[in-house]
Amino acid sequence: MIVLKATQDKVLSVLQSVAGIVERRHTLPILANVLIRKTGSQLQLTTSDLEIQIRTTAELEGDSGNFTTTVGARKLIDILRSMPSDQTVSLESAQNKLILKGGKSRFTLQTLPAEDFPLVQEAANFGPAFSVPQKTLKELLNQVSFAMAVHDIRYYLNGILFVAEGKQLSLVATDGHRLAFSSATLDVEVPKQEVILPRKTVLEMQRLLSDKEGAIEMQFAGNQAKFSFEGMEFVTKLVEGKFPDYNRVIPKNHKNIITLGRQPLLASLQRTAILTSEKFKGVRLNIEPGTLRVASNNAEQEEAVDELDIDYAGDAIEIGFNVTYLIDALANMDQDMVKIELADSNSSALLTIPDDAAFKYVVMPMRI
Repeated sequence: MIVLKATQDKVLSVLQSVAGIVERRHTLPILANVLIRKTGSQLQLTTSDLEIQIRTTAELEGDSGNFTTTVGARKLIDILRSMPSDQTVSLESAQNKLILKGGKSRFTLQTLPAEDFPLVQEAANFGPAFSVPQKTLKELLNQVSFAMAVHDIRYYLNGILFVAEGKQLSLVATDGHRLAFSSATLDVEVPKQEVILPRKTVLEMQRLLSDKEGAIEMQFAGNQAKFSFEGMEFVTKLVEGKFPDYNRVIPKNHKNIITLGRQPLLASLQRTAILTSEKFKGVRLNIEPGTLRVASNNAEQEEAVDELDIDYAGDAIEIGFNVTYLIDALANMDQDMVKIELADSNSSALLTIPDDAAFKYVVMPMRI
């Protein structure tokens, strides 16, 4: 039976859309495989790592009929990548094996039975579905994901908090030293729901979401989230735990405010970062009426100083920061201007976009 037949680029893009979560090494060998299910002329591909499951439906040519099997996902992708993109390829089933043909090439691949493939048990009680444009969700994820923790023992920080309430969807990430908040308006009112999406899910969603205007539908349950977009269904386990109260972390009423060009500030920080020490990425910001001075030094007693003219008439403040945290935030914005709000040299700083309350970034100072 010919399971599928199409050009290499078409088959490859369908496979790559589900294969991002497949681990090369796994305790369960079948999890390295993709589940192929054919029903009539419709083809469904599913992958899982027991925490996340991605399923996509594709219309590819081939014999119609019912058929299921599983085959090594990465191996199939590696073979397809080695073929020309306009070449027609076919996948045929023959005695517990799959044969991939393209041009004069032929590959015989071992399969494992579909009934052994461990599908994620979907939650019975998902909350109400709501949707946002894919482009919006992708922007929200990009604006906060850099602030997620990596391998923190406070496992609830290794991900992003999603809060849907009323007509607002807010995303929050923090690693304990900095916090990023971003929000967007929904088309519909939804009851309050709070979930923490794991880091791997966030990175996979960023890879899969496109800048198209198409919507992505979301549903949350007690321990699962489900996303549907462009013929794909994405189910993921959630991180259990209590996320910190982000509203208490975001400073209010800081009286010293500087508004300046994002790009000049980013360039200045990148220059001074060159002479920070590897382990200790500290820079000093000296803010005085009219001037912002950025300085760094390292163990070799080298020093960098950079000055920017600013429109500022507040208190003189000297404050230290991890330069990477400032660079991350500025590099993930695309607006021309940035607003920095400060209280004193010991309080956290708030970075926002002028006239836009949807994005807030808080960074703790460091002693230098």
